[in-house]
Amino acid sequence: MRTRLRTAATAVLICAALPLAACSTPETGSSASGTPGASSGGAGSSPATASANTTTAPASGTTDPAPSSSSAGSTQASSTPADLAAQQRLDQLTLEQRVGQVLMMGVPATGAGASGLAIMKQQHIGNTFLKGRSTAGVDATAAAVKSIEATATQQGTGGIGPFISTDQEGGKVQVLKGPGFSTIPAGITQGSRDPQTVEQRATGWGKELASAGINVNLAPVADTVPASIGTGNAPIGAFGREYGHTPQAVTAGSSAFAAGMEAAGVAPVMKHYPGLGKVSQNTDVSHGVTDTMTTRDDSSLEPFQAGIDAGADFIMLSSAYYAKIDPKNPAAFSDTVINSMLRGDQGFEGIVISDDMCDATQFRDWKYATRAKKFFDAGGTMMLCVNQDAIPAIAEGLVAQAKADPAFRKTIDAAALKVLTVKDGL
Repeated sequence: MRTRLRTAATAVLICAALPLAACSTPETGSSASGTPGASSGGAGSSPATASANTTTAPASGTTDPAPSSSSAGSTQASSTPADLAAQQRLDQLTLEQRVGQVLMMGVPATGAGASGLAIMKQQHIGNTFLKGRSTAGVDATAAAVKSIEATATQQGTGGIGPFISTDQEGGKVQVLKGPGFSTIPAGITQGSRDPQTVEQRATGWGKELASAGINVNLAPVADTVPASIGTGNAPIGAFGREYGHTPQAVTAGSSAFAAGMEAAGVAPVMKHYPGLGKVSQNTDVSHGVTDTMTTRDDSSLEPFQAGIDAGADFIMLSSAYYAKIDPKNPAAFSDTVINSMLRGDQGFEGIVISDDMCDATQFRDWKYATRAKKFFDAGGTMMLCVNQDAIPAIAEGLVAQAKADPAFRKTIDAAALKVLTVKDGL
């Protein structure tokens, strides 16, 4: 989908430049981070891509072999060669490995420690988010990534390479710095430049990430913060993360940034659907955060639609409630947001990834495993959890639920198949 994104993005830029609670007991150890970018909401080909295209047998020592493709527990038969290849890869994985493919675990940007690597191995985690801040530079980051890849591909995932992601938006939200990494300006500054310049520079920033082994960037921000709200918008406007104050400006800037990342071989992630620009509080550090203005046909959805039309592989969900869309559920738990709007109205076929669902205060009323189940029940594809200590409860809870409920097993299988299909296409 990369060629399609780059070609379509050019057209988008030209047009855009013209006048357009189940369990209520919190899990111990859960804490909110007030640092912008500690999670995504608050703030050349890589080795992972190469290994992601290698099919091997499941790692030894795993349990509960997956049923064959003809069994009741397998996903629906695929029709294209790419889908068939992904299905064959899925059929080789145990249930535990399939669960690992639909989770993304946070580890320090300076490198995963022994405990983090052990959790990745034991829980078969197939995707990693480099969190926090590092000034160590490209070479040191590349070494840290290789250590993660070795654990993921050789010891836990049946040979399937990981998505290695980080938050490299710019401004206050730039995880990786130091030798080899440019200082990236904030989105509002990027948006003041012409789209061609943004795309060109984003290509350079993406090449820096790719040289460090990063194949997914949890950026760009596609949220529109109206000028009337501005810095009163705690998660985005307060840090100048937006590309402008109108959907047209945000479409131009976010599409250009995404196209640049794609050109460098790094998958961009459009966030935070259906938009975080009209809230006052930050879901990372506040509870009950609600958007009272955004509607199902809101103009602020246009930047996301542009990314989808251009072939985006990832869309990240907001964690806020939307009073005019689904007042009872945060977006990450909303079938209306994920299936009716994002999949249905807007035609998105890629990976629906959550923002951090472990340390965010917005989710404090639900245990970790409950958060995960509600997310996947609503149609989510990949759950981001920046707190490595929460991962065992989540992974083991999903495995237990899938064993007990054949319908939920099919839900996990479908999500894992989607992840494998995207990995094959990168």
